[in-house]
Amino acid sequence: MRLALALTCLAAPVLADGCPTAPDHSEEMDPLYEALLAAPDETTARLITNRMWGYWDNAPDEASQAMLDEAMRARARYDFLRALDRLDTLVGYCPFYAEGYNQRAFVNFLREDFAAALPDLDRALELNPRHIGALSGKAVTLFALGREEEAQVALRAALAINPWLAERALLKPLPGEDL
Repeated sequence: MRLALALTCLAAPVLADGCPTAPDHSEEMDPLYEALLAAPDETTARLITNRMWGYWDNAPDEASQAMLDEAMRARARYDFLRALDRLDTLVGYCPFYAEGYNQRAFVNFLREDFAAALPDLDRALELNPRHIGALSGKAVTLFALGREEEAQVALRAALAINPWLAERALLKPLPGEDL
């Protein structure tokens, strides 16, 4: 009992203080965004995007990184309820960390709860407008919800950043537009 109380007291200041600001990786990311636009093929673009994920997955502190990592391990095991629990905790603790919302949206997408995924994608994009995963995720979520025209707009936004996305196969002309 005393140990549990001591551990609770030790953990309380971390949660009470809140999550620190997410690391600013603009200097590292800007050349990667430029490289995506110049990428000669899908394989090269995928390698660049993989490097970007290394920055997006870089949580603000040790506690938030542990939550994110645990959620992603749970997702990989198809333990979506555990993943959602960890991601709910993460976004509560770090409400300004885009990847927490993006990952929670992805878990909800995998659960086919598309309506739950969409607000998290929107929040991730408010925090990081060039997050390719959230942009393409929003497009496929809108497709799944039957909102074709909005999906096409979101897809175009994603392709403007990474023209090599696999989702480009879903591109169709908007009314009055030629491709």
